[in-house]
Amino acid sequence: MRKTNALALAALGTVLTMGLAACGGTAGGGGNTSSGNNATGDAASAAKHNDAYTKVVNPSDAKGGTLKYALSDEPDSMDPGNTYYAWNWNFSRLYSRPLMTYTAQPGEAGLKLVPDLAEAPGEVSADGKTWTYKLKKGIKYDDGTEVKAADVKYAIARSNFTDELTDGPKYFAQYLDSGDYKGPYKDKDLNNFKGVETPDDYTVVFKLKAPFSEFDFLAANPQSAPVPQAKDTGVDYEKAVVSTGPYKFESHEVGKQLNLVRNTNWDPATDSVRKQLPDRIEVQFKQNAEDIDNRLIAGQIQVDLAGTGLQSAGRAKIVNDAKLKDSTDNPFTPFNRYAMISTKVKPFDNIDCRKAVQYATDKVATQAPWGGPLGGEIGTTAMTPTTVGYKAFDLYPNGADHKGDLAKAKEALAACGQPNGFEANVAVRGDRTKEVQVAEALQASLDRVGIKLTIKKYPSGDWSAQYAGKPDFVHKNNLGIMIAGWGADWPSGFGFLSQIVDGRFIKASGNYNMMELNDPSVNELLDKGIQTTDATARNEIWAQVDQKVMESAAFMPFVYEKTLIFRPSNLTNVYVHPAWGMYDYTWLGVKQ
Repeated sequence: MRKTNALALAALGTVLTMGLAACGGTAGGGGNTSSGNNATGDAASAAKHNDAYTKVVNPSDAKGGTLKYALSDEPDSMDPGNTYYAWNWNFSRLYSRPLMTYTAQPGEAGLKLVPDLAEAPGEVSADGKTWTYKLKKGIKYDDGTEVKAADVKYAIARSNFTDELTDGPKYFAQYLDSGDYKGPYKDKDLNNFKGVETPDDYTVVFKLKAPFSEFDFLAANPQSAPVPQAKDTGVDYEKAVVSTGPYKFESHEVGKQLNLVRNTNWDPATDSVRKQLPDRIEVQFKQNAEDIDNRLIAGQIQVDLAGTGLQSAGRAKIVNDAKLKDSTDNPFTPFNRYAMISTKVKPFDNIDCRKAVQYATDKVATQAPWGGPLGGEIGTTAMTPTTVGYKAFDLYPNGADHKGDLAKAKEALAACGQPNGFEANVAVRGDRTKEVQVAEALQASLDRVGIKLTIKKYPSGDWSAQYAGKPDFVHKNNLGIMIAGWGADWPSGFGFLSQIVDGRFIKASGNYNMMELNDPSVNELLDKGIQTTDATARNEIWAQVDQKVMESAAFMPFVYEKTLIFRPSNLTNVYVHPAWGMYDYTWLGVKQ
C-alpha cells in the first residue's frame, strides 16, 4: 500500500513540478484512450481486480441504452456553480464545460490539465496578476445559442458574489480584484464587476489582487462553466441547468430524480475529453446505501454516484467471492476522512480538551467502518500522502497499536480542567453508514476516559448549508465534533488545504472550516505559498501549513481513504480518474 501511495505522490509531483505552462499539451482524451474499442464482449469478464486503476476496462464505442445511477441522499445542488461534492464536480461535466479540465486517462496522465471551453491554458502577465483565456468559437448551449465570454464572467459573478449560492467554494471572490462588488442579484449591471473583463465575445480576462501560481487549476473549477444571465433563476437554476456538455436536462425533480438526454448541439470536435454513449442517464436520489450495493451487484443499476465505495455488507460479500472481486477497484482517493473539533464550542475551545480526544481515539476502530486496511491507511496529518507537499509526522501518537494512549488522554483532560471527562455532541451525516459507524467507534473510544458523546444525525444534502457548515447552528446545538471528509480541489497542498483551514473562508453557511480555525500564521503561509512560483519551495510551504494545523489539535484524521468500488459487467469504458478517485462519469456507457 505504501508503494501505491509513493507512486501516486511521484505522479502528482511530476505534474505540478512541470509548471502550468507544460500542462497545456494535446489532450489524451477520447481517441487516445479507447485503443481497445475492437475488444470483444469478453473484456469485462477478463478484467481483474484493480484493472480500472491503470487502464480502461470493457472499452466500447457502442451507443444506446439507459445508464442508471443512484445516490443515498440528495446533492447540495446540481448547479455547477453551487456544489462542492467531488462526485458532482465529476458528474456535472456531463452537462457543463469549464474553461479547463483534466485529461481523460487513468494514472498519471489524468492529472494533466487540458483546455475545455478555452482554446489553450491561461496566458499569465509578467506580474502574475492577470490571466487571459480565449474561448473556442462555435460552442453552443443546448438551445443552439453560442457561448460568449460574458456568460463565463456572469457564471463567476453569480457563484462567488451572491448570498444565495452558498454551497460552492469562493476562491474567485477571495482572489479576484473586485472591490466591493455585491454580485449580480443585487447589481444587475455586469460592467460593475471589475474582477473579470471581456474585451470581446471570446476573451475572458481575470484580474487578481496578487499572483496565483495555480490559476489554471482554479479555471477547471465547475464555476467557470458559462451561464447566460437571462437564464439564471438563482437557487432554482439547478432545476434546469443550461447545457454545454454532451447531455442536457430532460427533467429534474429536486431531491428525487434527474433525467438527462443527449444534447444534439454538443459538438465532439470541440471536446477532447467526453463521450456521448448512452441515450439517456437516470439518477435516483435518497436511495438506501445497502440497497444501492445490492442493485449494483445484480446489474440493475450501473453506478453509485457518490463514488465512496461499497458498504460493510457489500464489501464482505465481494471479498469472499473471487469472481465478484475481479469486478472491483480499490484506488486511493484524494480524500482524508477525519473529525473536525470546534474551537468555538465548549469545552473544545480549550486546546487540551481537543488533545484529549486525539490521544483517546482508537484509530483501528475508526478505520474499521471504512473497511480496515482495505478502506485506507490510518492518518496522522491533514494532507494525504497523495497530495503534493505531504510530509509524514504524528503529533499525537496514540500507542504502538493505534488503539489509544489513555494515560496521555487523561493528562490532557486534567490540563483542560476536566479530569473526570465531560459531555459533548458529535455531528454526522445520517445517511452515510460508514460515517455513523465511525461516530459510534469514536463514542466508544472516548467513553474510556469519561468523555460522553451523543451522536447527532443530519441529512447530507444540507450538511454544509444548514447544519455542520453553519457556525450559528453549530454553536446553538453545541456540536463539538463533526465527522467529515475532504478531497483536494486540485492536486496540490493549496488545492487540498485552503478551503478547510483558511480562517478567511469561514462562512455563515456552506462553511467547510468546521473547526473555525482562524490562525493568522496559517493564513499567511497559504498566501505566501500560492504566490511562490518555484514548485519545490511552494510544496515545502504546504507541509508547514499542515504542521501548523495539526498543532491546533482541532483536526483529527482517521484514514487516508481507499474505496472499493464495483463495476457491473454491463458498464463500459470504465476507469478510475485520478482527479476524483472514482470512475470518469463522462466516459461511461452501458451494454444493452
